[in-house]
Amino acid sequence: MTLSLYNTLNRRSEPFAPIEAGKVRMYCCGITVYDYCHLGHARTCLSWDVVRRYLQWSGYDVKYIQNFTDIDDKILNRARKENSSMEAVADKYIEAYHADMAALSIQPADEYPRATHCLDGIQKLIHDLEAKGFAYASKGDVYYSVRKFEGYGKLSGRKLEDMQAGASGRVEEDPEAPKKEDPCDFALWKGAKEGEPSWESPWGAGRPGWHIECSAMVRDRLGDTIDIHVGGSDLIFPHHENEIAQSEAATGQPLAKYWMHNGMVKVEGEKMSKSLGNFITIRDLLETYDPMAVRLFILQAHYTKPLDFTDEALQAATKGWETLNEALLFGEQLNTDGITADAGILQKFKDIVDKDLNFAGGLAVLFELAKELCKEKNILVHEGKFKQHPEILATVWLTLQELADVLGFVATEKATETTGSLSDAEIQDLIQQRQDARANKDYAEGDRLRDILVENNIILIDKPGGLTEWRR
Repeated sequence: MTLSLYNTLNRRSEPFAPIEAGKVRMYCCGITVYDYCHLGHARTCLSWDVVRRYLQWSGYDVKYIQNFTDIDDKILNRARKENSSMEAVADKYIEAYHADMAALSIQPADEYPRATHCLDGIQKLIHDLEAKGFAYASKGDVYYSVRKFEGYGKLSGRKLEDMQAGASGRVEEDPEAPKKEDPCDFALWKGAKEGEPSWESPWGAGRPGWHIECSAMVRDRLGDTIDIHVGGSDLIFPHHENEIAQSEAATGQPLAKYWMHNGMVKVEGEKMSKSLGNFITIRDLLETYDPMAVRLFILQAHYTKPLDFTDEALQAATKGWETLNEALLFGEQLNTDGITADAGILQKFKDIVDKDLNFAGGLAVLFELAKELCKEKNILVHEGKFKQHPEILATVWLTLQELADVLGFVATEKATETTGSLSDAEIQDLIQQRQDARANKDYAEGDRLRDILVENNIILIDKPGGLTEWRR
């Protein structure tokens, strides 16, 4: 089966064919760095991390770029609040971003361009648009003339006439309205304001508008046309619509072949917001839930669909992760020398996921493998031997391990819930108590003692003749 992707631009699923065979150029609109990352960022960054991993596993050479918006009104407001500087605030939250993403096992992008480091490219792009008649200077600002771009609205499906009608009631509230030739026009360059950072330009001191930053960074790092442009669905309009208008007017080429957007998140059925008191950062979430459980929860829904963070759903994902984690750890005891993953199961997984990146369906394959391994572990604990041949189990584990890597899962040793660890003497004493209980046909007590040992990561192997071997 050929990989297909849902393309927001054409509103349908399309076969994936990169511009250059075997290579993928992919750009993700990153975060505005004025605060700690929240659940929406987790959903966005994790979704595209798995897409990137899957493309790499499928044999593509992927160049993945994700920007940081490090100049913005929100950043400037935070700097004033903290009696700091725009640069210091940006640096602080970029560092926090990397820590949060690492906790979720999200691979770093190949590059993280920052808006303030790309000012030459931003000014060149504005100059090109001005030279081609798509931009005009006005009282220290520079605006994009939306009506000059024939295809405006093709990504979002919005009609300029409707946008004009919607904007007409807000003209008086728009402080930039007197500078604009049309209410729908948007700023490419903003004139300097007192007390704010600014940079020199042909239009006077100022700073770039938000939309032009990404257009310039895509062009600078990946070229005029890229394979895949991704981001949250809240960016379709106006941000991505404006990116298309800017880039395509300047180059005469499509900005991206495929546009992909992840669905938004809710918290207990409500839109996440600070005013509702349900604003949750990644750090807050990981104080309660295992990062891999969060990863599993996000992947259980198709990336285009809305996602509701509830305690019930995350607890269910936690149990699911415990199953996967147990299987991944158990397999490390198997001898895998000369063993390879099951090609048939790998292909089954690929056939499922290739249909518009159906990772939720692909997870079912992992759970089938994990349950098989967990079942064998229980047999080993109770009967002292495997039911299946160890080489078969090694194949199952290697297959699970490979697919877990594709989805970014990392197994971790589970800390024991009992106080301290048992000494060899304590283990032998518990085993003897269990043997005595079994000899007296007190099987409930025998099971209780066995459970204590299992909770302390002790594997029991009952041998013929009443002997019991153990290992940690």
